[in-house]
Amino acid sequence: MQEIIFMYTQYIKQTNETVVSLLNCISHEEREKDRGSFYGGLSELVRHILGGTIYFHSLFRDSLPAKVKALKALDASRDIVEIPEKAITEEQWEHLTSALAVVDHATINFASRLTEKDLKLPVKLDWYGGKPPSVPLFFLFHQLIVHVIHHQGQISQILDEMEIDHDFSGINIAFMPQ
Repeated sequence: MQEIIFMYTQYIKQTNETVVSLLNCISHEEREKDRGSFYGGLSELVRHILGGTIYFHSLFRDSLPAKVKALKALDASRDIVEIPEKAITEEQWEHLTSALAVVDHATINFASRLTEKDLKLPVKLDWYGGKPPSVPLFFLFHQLIVHVIHHQGQISQILDEMEIDHDFSGINIAFMPQ
């Protein structure tokens, strides 16, 4: 299971890099334009991916015992200041994309250091109405993966509508567990 989670964290990072590269090639106004998605436009979707990842990192940090060696990897995302949910400047876009790279790297480092035993540890939740009050780390890690890939898919749909050629629909064979 750890190998699969690690594979997906690498895919997420590579896809986020591709998305940022594509979005850096369009105008700031095009990135900020409301595209009718739940989160508005492209930069809002990137912000939401970043914010969601930081949120999951905080759940992991707050629940897992300090003896879990992998936790140290999440220190990198602890002090990232999220960009407010409104139109942003070019400078804020640059901060956003830099922060996304940091959290993606932290997620990969965290995943690479987890043991199968760690993946079964409980993580407290603040949703599902307290039932259950916690889930195993592997379940919540998969929630993080699905969350990011879902929003990357929204970005893909918008890029399709903009007729911007892209393809991040497959996992790089180099990421396959051995």
